[in-house]
Amino acid sequence: MQQMSLDENGTSKSPAFGHVPFSPEFGSKKPPSYQESQPELSQKLQEALRLHNNTGSDGFTMAELIKESPGLTFDDFLCLPGHIHFSPEDVSTSTRVTRNVRLKCPFVSSPMDTVSETNLAVAMALQGGIGIVHYNCPIEEQAMMVRSVKRYKNGFINDPLTMGTNATVKDIRNIKFERGFSGIPITESGKIGSKLLGMVCTRDIDFVGDDELPVTEVMTRELVVAKEGCTLSQANELMKSSKKGKLPIVNEKGELIALISRTDLLKNRDYPNCSVDKTSKQLLCGAAVGTRESDYERVRALAAEHVDVIIIDSAQGDSTYQAQMIRFIKGNFPHIDVVGGNVVTSLQAAHLIQAGCDGLRCGMGVGSICTTQEVMACGRPQAVSIYQVSRFAKQFDIPVIADGGIRSPGHIMKALTLGASCVMMGSMLAGTHEAPGQWFYRDGIRMKKYRGMGSKEAMEKGSSTRYLMSEQSTIRVEQGVSGAVADKGTLHHFLPHLHMCLRQALQDVGIKSLMELHHGSEAGFVKFEKRTAAAQMEGRVHTVQHVQSTGFGAPS
Repeated sequence: MQQMSLDENGTSKSPAFGHVPFSPEFGSKKPPSYQESQPELSQKLQEALRLHNNTGSDGFTMAELIKESPGLTFDDFLCLPGHIHFSPEDVSTSTRVTRNVRLKCPFVSSPMDTVSETNLAVAMALQGGIGIVHYNCPIEEQAMMVRSVKRYKNGFINDPLTMGTNATVKDIRNIKFERGFSGIPITESGKIGSKLLGMVCTRDIDFVGDDELPVTEVMTRELVVAKEGCTLSQANELMKSSKKGKLPIVNEKGELIALISRTDLLKNRDYPNCSVDKTSKQLLCGAAVGTRESDYERVRALAAEHVDVIIIDSAQGDSTYQAQMIRFIKGNFPHIDVVGGNVVTSLQAAHLIQAGCDGLRCGMGVGSICTTQEVMACGRPQAVSIYQVSRFAKQFDIPVIADGGIRSPGHIMKALTLGASCVMMGSMLAGTHEAPGQWFYRDGIRMKKYRGMGSKEAMEKGSSTRYLMSEQSTIRVEQGVSGAVADKGTLHHFLPHLHMCLRQALQDVGIKSLMELHHGSEAGFVKFEKRTAAAQMEGRVHTVQHVQSTGFGAPS
């Protein structure tokens, strides 16, 4: 057979934005592009700038800004523009959500029961981010959601459903009804690793009236197969040329060892930025757990479904219980990356880093539906939290997720500039079509329910564990509220919009990648300006009425 190489990420572009290159700075010691691309000034202009800066330079460095403005949060500052020498399409937003898991877009969904379930987690991964499935549900239900995400897209399917020669047409139809697919390999023993005899697809049984007919009488025996050792690119090319829906992979003895599906090839083409596991090519998926005894069993169930990231969900993450959970996961499932949190100080971060976490989640009491700061008088403004935690964690190569307070595309840019590797969003995603919940109308606006995990409703369902409350506690202190968010359309339109906003924001600052952004911010190349209350009003839409908007953005 003729075998040709095919780029697994493809070269086609999605309707909203093009293929995102991985940052060339990963593992490179090449100077940042912003240092090499500055226009050369005449000696007269250089001297004028030097004198000007001696009497007061433009803006502050990040360290100066934090020192100048204690209690800093997103609306209190702006990034100053830089020199543009590239287009938005040249910007790389590749980043790490944990020590070992990389994404092409720095977007993470919050593990809330009105945000992250199967549909949203799938969409997040297809668009280059990652979804974190909530745990406010039975263990079996959460494991099933993770399983659905992982099986949505595959490269080589190493454990395909197979049947033996004693199977009937009825068995095939039952699988189609229960699992939504056909195309079942038939092997001698009915298991993978046995000699492949044929395939049964929908077209083989569409006009068969006898449900008790053996599959051996309807299966297709003349098959196009790929040999063991072929690459995914070669197998995809063979499947395209043969126009088959399924491609079995067999060894020299003709025994089935894997399977490839045409639908997965189409997904790979349509979503070139999708977040996938390096080996299996399945979508990346994360899940949240608590620190109760039952959560240890939850971790085992999630590990069995090949979850990629586990986030230990706690409003205050610096606890003995969380440290024990981190050590349990890393001791028993070292291949799973663990995110600890939430934290807002370097000391909290140090405790969880020592326990063995692979990432940190930063933020306390800053979410749109969170009342922790009001009720507990405990927390920290989000901008200074991100800066201090990420500045400390960087020494140990631990990425930080900025969790909470994200209300606009501009806030995403600011969180990343402060040192975060990713942003976690709840209310920004809860109004999308993929988020769980029913639509309703209020004042003519289509809306969907959104509630904090510290709200009364969520706690009654079981989320009180994230606030270290016992199941027997009769008095529960609410640290969140329930509300509603407006319709934002499908995530497949909304997330690309946020992504393009970020790429253009990086262009305005004169930075080509998130790695350069962190380097430039730390080195003092990226400058910032404080905003007074009047400046904040000036930066928003003002003095006009009947403003028309896409509904995607918000005044920063």
